[in-house]
Amino acid sequence: MERVESHTSFGGRQEVWKHASSALGCEMKFGVYLPPAALHDPGGEKCPVLYWLSGLTCTEQNFINKAGAQEHAARHNLIVIAPDTSPRGDAVANDPGYDLGQGAGFYVNAMQAPWSAHYRMQDYVAEELPALVEQHFPATAARGISGHSMGGHGALVTALRHPGRYKSVSAFSPIVAPTQVPWGQKALTAYLGEDRGSWAAWDAVELVKGAAERLPLLVDQGDADEFLAAQLQPELLQAACTAAGHPLTLRLQPGYDHSYYFIASFLGDHFAHHAQALRG
Repeated sequence: MERVESHTSFGGRQEVWKHASSALGCEMKFGVYLPPAALHDPGGEKCPVLYWLSGLTCTEQNFINKAGAQEHAARHNLIVIAPDTSPRGDAVANDPGYDLGQGAGFYVNAMQAPWSAHYRMQDYVAEELPALVEQHFPATAARGISGHSMGGHGALVTALRHPGRYKSVSAFSPIVAPTQVPWGQKALTAYLGEDRGSWAAWDAVELVKGAAERLPLLVDQGDADEFLAAQLQPELLQAACTAAGHPLTLRLQPGYDHSYYFIASFLGDHFAHHAQALRG
């Protein structure tokens, strides 16, 4: 573990760390916001952790620079962890398209060569990273997870695949049914193979149908999002949750697009949602 950035922000500290990932077989970076309570002398207070998963083309920098998360994290005394979206490096497989390869890990565990050598983002996000955070930072085992677009897919799927591991989950503009839309079909074919039966384990709409835990879902979606009809289709998640009796708050926000302007506008609501669950 090596700290590569540190900035005072809203009484806390925004840091970036790098480390050698055993799950991914490469060096990874992640952002860490430590709220004021975690920095109190002597020792600080252990705080709950909110994990943020970013979307296509992003690194750990997009969220920590654009979302305005530090103010909300400081108010609620939550640690915020923002990892990169994929393995990185010259030895890591890549693709010319923005929606596959580096910057587009889709938070799955790849089963197909050449991706399977490094692309195990689900293991990284759900297992390796929390263990690292809880070992090296003043973090409790109370975890929430959120994300945007591809990262919204990652947040929903990760929470649904690991009942009991997270106390809260939310998403902005998530890819709710990757098995049914072009972004997801391209990625799942590459990472998992042609057997569509194996894809359901990485699809929030499919996972809701048999979810063992009724963790409430909060989803915000802009109605002016250019990807709404072709790639996102939140109505599929709404129908699946209604059929399964799974709690969902789906808010269609008039005039908002797919950008960080949208995320910043409603991020405070999401922090309040997570803080209520994580801090009671």
